[in-house]
Amino acid sequence: MSPLILSAAGAALVLDASGTGLPRVRHFGADLGSATGDELTPALASLTAAPPLLPAQGDNWYGRPGLSGGRDGEHWPVRWTLDRLDADATPGRGGTVTVAASDARAGLELVTELAMDAGGLVTMRHTLTNTAAAPYRLEGLVCALPVPARAGELLDFTGRWALEKVPQRTAFGYGVWSRENRRGRTGHDGTGLLVAGTAGFGFRGGEVWGVHAGWSGNHLHYAERLAEGPALVAAGELLEPGEIVLAEGESYRTPQVYFTWSGGGLDEASTRLHDHLRAARPLGVRPVTLNNWEATYFDHGLDRLLELADKAAAAGIERFVLDDGWFRHRRDDRAGLGDWYVDEGVWPDGLNPLAEHVRKLGMQFGLWFEPEMVNPDSDLLRAHPDWILGRSERMPPPQRNQQVLDLARPEAYDYLLERLDSLVSEYALDYIKWDHNRDIAEPVHDGVPGVHAQTLATYRLLDELRARHPELEIESCSSGGARVDYGVLARTDRVWTSDSNDALDRQAIQRWTGLLVPPERMGSHVGAPQDHITGRSLPLAFRAATALFGHMGVEWDLTSVSQAELEELAEWIALHKRLRPTLHGGRVVRADHPDPSALLHGVVLPERGVFAFVQLTSRVAIGPAPLRLPGLDPAATYEVRVAGPKPRAAGLPEWTAGPVRLSGAVLGELGLPAPVLRAESALVFEVERV
Repeated sequence: MSPLILSAAGAALVLDASGTGLPRVRHFGADLGSATGDELTPALASLTAAPPLLPAQGDNWYGRPGLSGGRDGEHWPVRWTLDRLDADATPGRGGTVTVAASDARAGLELVTELAMDAGGLVTMRHTLTNTAAAPYRLEGLVCALPVPARAGELLDFTGRWALEKVPQRTAFGYGVWSRENRRGRTGHDGTGLLVAGTAGFGFRGGEVWGVHAGWSGNHLHYAERLAEGPALVAAGELLEPGEIVLAEGESYRTPQVYFTWSGGGLDEASTRLHDHLRAARPLGVRPVTLNNWEATYFDHGLDRLLELADKAAAAGIERFVLDDGWFRHRRDDRAGLGDWYVDEGVWPDGLNPLAEHVRKLGMQFGLWFEPEMVNPDSDLLRAHPDWILGRSERMPPPQRNQQVLDLARPEAYDYLLERLDSLVSEYALDYIKWDHNRDIAEPVHDGVPGVHAQTLATYRLLDELRARHPELEIESCSSGGARVDYGVLARTDRVWTSDSNDALDRQAIQRWTGLLVPPERMGSHVGAPQDHITGRSLPLAFRAATALFGHMGVEWDLTSVSQAELEELAEWIALHKRLRPTLHGGRVVRADHPDPSALLHGVVLPERGVFAFVQLTSRVAIGPAPLRLPGLDPAATYEVRVAGPKPRAAGLPEWTAGPVRLSGAVLGELGLPAPVLRAESALVFEVERV
């Protein structure tokens, strides 16, 4: 069989099924032009042997196996026989491949689904079925693709609460670089995207290969290089011993794993991911949102909330979200989780007085939930102590005064679905902020590790709620950005990027979260002048310019602001609304700006773009480096003008005083003279093709 080629948007994947076993991916990278499979055969013969779709020792792969598991008392290493390969591919437009293989002696069957979309993004998943009478104990099943020898560096991410997506780089040497997550959720330190690339790759240059596991439970990403030459990147679910035991005829399906390649740096790899998510779940206009948490915390006095809603509407806000504290017994974070009934003592007339007032002001109404959690001090847990995800004889260690409900238990699932459905219906909710505020420790469901079953049950709950309320929007929040992955984003409309609204920290958090998540799905709020987590004080213009480039919102007690501050905030919100079609539909670009004290980033469409030059800290250099604008058409002419309020500055160049016209080539190569900004300030400007 001649090699099969999938190609789209400048990327290509070459699958070699000439043997009797699983096909091998001979190439994942740049498009190979008009070459046919037959023409590639001589070139492929000279390449270093690539591992098959599921690497194993029977295929001379002596690294980490793609499949691990066994049966009690008998071990048969798997050697797959290719049973079927179905392909539907169109040159330049991607396609799909389904591979079926089996090993009768090992008692296993495998189906691998491989696809390349029109944007060049590759997705893969495996389904493993036990065909023998004896149970098969699955230990691991990952999706992997090869990377070439020139991929000499690795980029991944770590972090903590309120400081997610901190990048770290290392050499891609021999052996395994593995990031393993056992938190039961994606985690503040979850890498999100593991990237291998050529030396010195950046946003706009270098060749990169990235992998992401679309799964919200325990997971792993790794890169491996053998002394014999082959290297790969891989990802999948991280299973605990005994978590998946397949009886005869039972199957396990891996999460979807996403692979992205770029010949021009991280931005192109990121664009493929963004385009895929946007095509899979298109969104309408993203309303500017106010969340009351940092404004009132647990103080739910109706008069104060009504005044807050009035101020929000006056600023141009389009959605009002009531956060934690509205349900029974919830006067602090030590009680009430699980008791999903409106607290009659705080809200004697229910939430209707607030909801009706909000809607009369022209805003949508949303509500906070944390469905997967429960406080020991709650009516729910007093009535059903056996609903905890853990051993009944020994409660798991508490975090945040919380335990985790076992959603895979039908009674707990049914209770949550009834309560959520009832409240969404009663108050015609437009929006839910769905929180998840602790790691899952010692999870046990029916005597076995429980994260896999819990994650699938959470997905079912989200899917069922959306099926009953198709217009409902859902935000995934998990102590901020601890559940940001394509598994949850397949079911929700945005993520809460971080609990930190400190705009200085947010610049980096949003920059790196944005590799995976497009702006319209990243919650980004204007917080108070002094951040409640870091204690740092920042000017409104800087806070607003930071929030502008996401799904903009406000988390600030507007009842305490001056009229001048309210008017300035309203000006930024109006700017966001005007720029929203570009910000939420364009391609994200990030310059490899030479000054480490500053950032230059933007969002571009073919006809226009929006950019921000951000001065994070004081410069070392006396003169700022020019602003070379990425992502523009070199042959087009653009008009450049400042958008919104001008920042504090020691000096602004002439072009900021009025529109100038320059070619995309000049803007991209020579750039614009940079303003001399003070630390913690930003200049937002737009370009439009003329």
